[in-house]
Amino acid sequence: MREKSSNTRRRMRLFSKRQLPILLLAFFLLVSVALIFLRSPPRPLVPNTPVRPILSMLAAPPDWNALNIYQDTITRAEFEQLLTTVFTTGDAWKTCITINHDEAHIQTGNPSPEDIFTLRFAELDSIKPIPRHWKTSFEPQTAARKRPLTGIKIAIDPGHIGGAWAKMEERWFVVGDEKPVLEGNMTLQVAKLLKPRLEALGASVTLVRDRLEPVTPIRPDALLSLAQDSTANESPQKLAERLFYRTAEIRARADFVNYVIKPDLVLCLHFNAEGWGNPNSPMLINRTHLHLLLNGAYTDDEVILADQRFNLLEKLLQRTHEEEVLVGATVSKTFAEISGLPPYVYPPASKSVRSIAEQPYLWVRNLLANRLYNCPVIFMEPYVMNSTLDHARIQAGDYEGLREVAGKMRPSIFREYADAVAEGLKRHYDRFRTPKVK
Repeated sequence: MREKSSNTRRRMRLFSKRQLPILLLAFFLLVSVALIFLRSPPRPLVPNTPVRPILSMLAAPPDWNALNIYQDTITRAEFEQLLTTVFTTGDAWKTCITINHDEAHIQTGNPSPEDIFTLRFAELDSIKPIPRHWKTSFEPQTAARKRPLTGIKIAIDPGHIGGAWAKMEERWFVVGDEKPVLEGNMTLQVAKLLKPRLEALGASVTLVRDRLEPVTPIRPDALLSLAQDSTANESPQKLAERLFYRTAEIRARADFVNYVIKPDLVLCLHFNAEGWGNPNSPMLINRTHLHLLLNGAYTDDEVILADQRFNLLEKLLQRTHEEEVLVGATVSKTFAEISGLPPYVYPPASKSVRSIAEQPYLWVRNLLANRLYNCPVIFMEPYVMNSTLDHARIQAGDYEGLREVAGKMRPSIFREYADAVAEGLKRHYDRFRTPKVK
């Protein structure tokens, strides 16, 4: 027994010698932490508060105070109707927008206490005027019958870039030994034909792009590090290129439109296409069609992004939708009459568009251009570049008068495009703005 007790005492002395440095270190750490907390009390933590709002790529955090000018300019009924039937396609808005009788409470995504923006609703008998720089069709302004667009400022945005950038944009294909089809070149050609036609009708017209070069000074190489940090399922090089021509370029155009031109209407010119496969051996199809896009139909994935939620609300509160439907209805009807194009119909299961009642050529869709341009936007999508008929007309080039193409006497597809848009706008503004003969 005495031997066992002696062994136990020896083990305890050995244990104490080994553990002493660890105990001393732990003591000093505890003292240090206590001194830090005594010197500077810890900041209170706000649970579930993001440090930065969730944003689209290359988007800046929005200035939510800019929406204060729309306080008391809309009733709850109109706000809810536009939000649920025009500007969204799902129910995700309910996770970031709460509507009660008097107000809407909108999550900004910013840290507390700025995480909620409150929009006050108006009563029917006390709605304030909507502040905006652009003129509506209903604003009283008399124009001569031959110049019904007098006083209207229009920005023409030729879609894509074209030229040396067309292949990168994937808006290029060639059939055998024929001339390559470059959408950016064609939209600029139409824009240069359309501008003098609208000016002859009295409009002040500015081209957002007037050459086959980007508006943005940013190039893909400058976006490569951002692309490398992304979790997107594509190569960093391809993502950097896409961010250049699809995002940085449109944002640069939006700055030019919003801060320099400040128009009453933007015309985004495009040619439509269906999948053509290999651009060096494209598939041609036997159908062609027409549709115009207006802003709206934000998907659930888009609504949860702070910048897109802000843009949605700005468009809704400005009432751009009403003006876009009004202008788009006449332009689309006129274009269809002149071109003979049937309406394009989106698949019924599509979650990114909404149709407009009794307007077969008009669809609501959220695109970067019609979202960022701070006024009504008519986004044109006529013809199908890889249809057999339209491809033949594109190959025929621009010319005056009529020429036999695909077995029929036809005008230049570029002039038909410009003439149809100009005539549509003439009819629209003539209806609202020129004096009527009694």
